[in-house]
Amino acid sequence: MASIGIALLLCKIQDGKYGIKFEDILDLSIILIPISFICARIYYVVFSLEAYNNIIDILNIKDGGLAIYGGIIGGVVTAYVFCKKRKINFLDLLDYIVPFLALGQGIGRWGNFINVEAYGIETNLPWKMGIQGTNGIQYVHPTFLYESICNLIIFVILSIISKKRKYTGQITYYYIVMYSFIRAIIENLRIDSLMLYNFRISGILSGILFVTFCIIIAKKENKCLKNKK
Repeated sequence: MASIGIALLLCKIQDGKYGIKFEDILDLSIILIPISFICARIYYVVFSLEAYNNIIDILNIKDGGLAIYGGIIGGVVTAYVFCKKRKINFLDLLDYIVPFLALGQGIGRWGNFINVEAYGIETNLPWKMGIQGTNGIQYVHPTFLYESICNLIIFVILSIISKKRKYTGQITYYYIVMYSFIRAIIENLRIDSLMLYNFRISGILSGILFVTFCIIIAKKENKCLKNKK
C-alpha cells in the first residue's frame, strides 16, 4: 500500500506528461488495483492447483500466493480497455506509469522480507540472509533484496529516458526488457518458483518477453536512426 501511495503521488507530479491527465490515472487506479490483485492471485493458483483443496483455500491469501506477472498482465488488459473507453493512447499511458510501476515493485518487495518469503537457495556470500529453518538458522540469498535494488535502478533509468523519449512506447519496451532480464536471473536463485513440469514459469515468460521486446526495440531504434538521416 505504501508503494501504491508513493507511485500515485509521483504520478501527480507528472500530471500532463504525454498528454495524460492525473485524473485519468486516479480513475484507472480505482479499477486497476483490485483487478491486478485478483489476477495476481489467479495466476498463482492456476500454477499451484495441487496446493488447494477447495474454494475457501483459494480465497484465503493469508498464507501468501500472489504472482507479480499475473498482476501486470491483469493491469495491462485493464489499462487497454480503459484507454479504449477514454480514447487515450494506450502506449502513452503505459509510458507514463511504468517508471512508477518499477518503483512500486522495488518498495513492495520489502513486504517479502517482512513475511520471510521469496528468498533464495543457501549461500555463504557476505550479504546472506539468516532465516529460521527446520535444522536451525539457514543462510540464503536475499532474492527479494536483489529484485528491490534492480527495480529501483530500473526506475532511475526509465526516469532519465522519459525526459527524452524518442518514440511512443519506448519507456514501456525498455521496462519490459530490463525487468524480464533481471527476473530471469533472480528466478533461478529462488526456491519458491511456480513450476510447469520442471520449468520455472516466470523464467520462461521472462525469456520470451526479453527476446521479443529486444527485437521490437532494435527495430524502433533503427527506424529512428533512419529518420534522422
